[in-house]
Amino acid sequence: MLTLSLEQPTRTPTRIACSTRRLATLPTARNEQLMHFWVFLRQRRHWLPLALAICCLSLFSLSSAPLAAQEQLTRSAEPVFIAPELPATSLDGVLAEGARLESLRRWGEAVTHYEEALRESPENVALQQRSDLAKLHFSLDRRYADRSFVQSLQTLTPQQAGALYLELARKINTHYVTAPRWQYLAQRGAAAIDIGLGEPTFCTANGLKLSNEQLTALRSELYQLTTRPVNGPDELAAFAAEVARLVEGRCNLRQSATYLEFTAAAAGGLDEYSAFLTADQLRDVYSQIEGNFVGLGVELKADKGALLIVHVIPGSPAERAGIKDGDRIVAVDGRSTEELSTDEAAAMLTGEEGTAVRVVAETAGQRRELTVRREHVEVPSLEGVKITDPVNGVAYIKIPAFQKTTSRDLDAALWDLHAKGMRSLVLDLRGNPGGLLTAAVEVADKFLQQGGIVSTRGRSAQEDFNYQAHYGGTWRVPLVVLVDGDSASASEIFAAAIKDNARGDIVGQKSYGKGSVQGIFPLGYAGAGIRLTTALFYSPNGQKISKHGVIPNIPIESARTAAKPIQQPVNVAANVAPGGYTAAKPNSGVSELTIVGQDAVLEAGVRAAVSAAQQRLAAPAADGTVK
Repeated sequence: MLTLSLEQPTRTPTRIACSTRRLATLPTARNEQLMHFWVFLRQRRHWLPLALAICCLSLFSLSSAPLAAQEQLTRSAEPVFIAPELPATSLDGVLAEGARLESLRRWGEAVTHYEEALRESPENVALQQRSDLAKLHFSLDRRYADRSFVQSLQTLTPQQAGALYLELARKINTHYVTAPRWQYLAQRGAAAIDIGLGEPTFCTANGLKLSNEQLTALRSELYQLTTRPVNGPDELAAFAAEVARLVEGRCNLRQSATYLEFTAAAAGGLDEYSAFLTADQLRDVYSQIEGNFVGLGVELKADKGALLIVHVIPGSPAERAGIKDGDRIVAVDGRSTEELSTDEAAAMLTGEEGTAVRVVAETAGQRRELTVRREHVEVPSLEGVKITDPVNGVAYIKIPAFQKTTSRDLDAALWDLHAKGMRSLVLDLRGNPGGLLTAAVEVADKFLQQGGIVSTRGRSAQEDFNYQAHYGGTWRVPLVVLVDGDSASASEIFAAAIKDNARGDIVGQKSYGKGSVQGIFPLGYAGAGIRLTTALFYSPNGQKISKHGVIPNIPIESARTAAKPIQQPVNVAANVAPGGYTAAKPNSGVSELTIVGQDAVLEAGVRAAVSAAQQRLAAPAADGTVK
């Protein structure tokens, strides 16, 4: 998912040779608005791709200026954009707030704002147009703040940059989940150039000084080119080459800069999860998979001119320095975050291992200055492993994301909990944005004796897989899975497999509904890559997860309630683990369980686990053993 990394950037881009990884990644709203400091430099999540199919032609006249300044620009450029008629006042308010964020150049916050509105009104054309405009601006700002991208901009020859774009187009043609809309990708590339020519960051980095007359004339010529039909990757590359020559001739923009804008726009225009990855971003993706990086060890997102700490990794430098979940970072190294863009503020947190950064953290209006050292951080694949209710033998494990080591670490945790008297298990997938498809399958296979886990279907037959459970080594412990609206992708694969196979209860709120699989493809130049949607996934019952999510059979509102101790000890004699080993019976008595933070979902999950253990004891297995 996308995702801002505090991993130490490599100064010289290198070509990375590796096999394609199949990811069920986090959704854009997290993957692009949550900045995981162990994931690739995205604003984290997410590089923001286009979420919906819209007409790019309108972007030429929308321009890179905020709404208040657009009238002057559209009068001097063709075609003149006529704003769509707005419906009710609620939408007017959404657009007005979006315009305010755009005028402040808070593109990341604007993207989040529009994406949330589009989840409620996905067909609204005005929201689609403003959302895509914000994404193009945000993508540009992020790339030009990325050191590896700036270096590739300076070192790639026009021939190499053109070859990079053609390679990307051919990978899209071969692997993308549906037939690409080549004409649209051409138009979006031209729109990205149009926006760049009006952006100070782009013009300064490329040494451009354009008069209003030059810009107006060039936009008109760009628009005329977009009317040409484009079919297939080779014609798309030829179109980009013609635009590159045109812009170079009119304003002396290097052709490599045009090709790179087309590359990012094409990848980002496919869907909300596909994206172009700079060399640093690609390295960070692999660090996320491996579960290690150099940084502070926090996950954050933009929040009204500050950086909101969403999660602090246990044992990280940030935790040792005193940063807590829910803190707001309002200053970095003496500079207020209000005077910085989200990317600028987040970039100031990055640095070499062993260096330190000063931050001002705010909690409930109280501010404190902290110094945090950048260090190597191991991201735990599991958190909070414990017997949360000793009397009833209810174990708890949180899986924050499905990474390479999750299956192995879960095995060790389960055996440890088994030895401590585990009689039922609560697996917490709330906030889990996804991760490796294979990791989710492996974890599901630990709890399913037979039946399907997930199936994937793509445009290419090589993307079609049916994953099945295996009998050996199955844990038969009663299971409860906690989910919420931020549980996405790989976590939805696991939850749907448990639900459809009637293996356990699903407790909480409906999951996000991100039902696609992405592959990571390295490209041949500048150490760059592409994250490409290759397939959709379906639950064992054939249900499409995308846009639907997993609906809990025990729904719980997100509001927290007062914690209540569980007063009914369960007389479960034993729990049978793989191989038939039994756990020791804990002492009977009243549970002293308390739900940290008065967590209503966790409390309901524990109660469901207790009930499931009682039912398991009352229904012996066919062979007469306790299940």
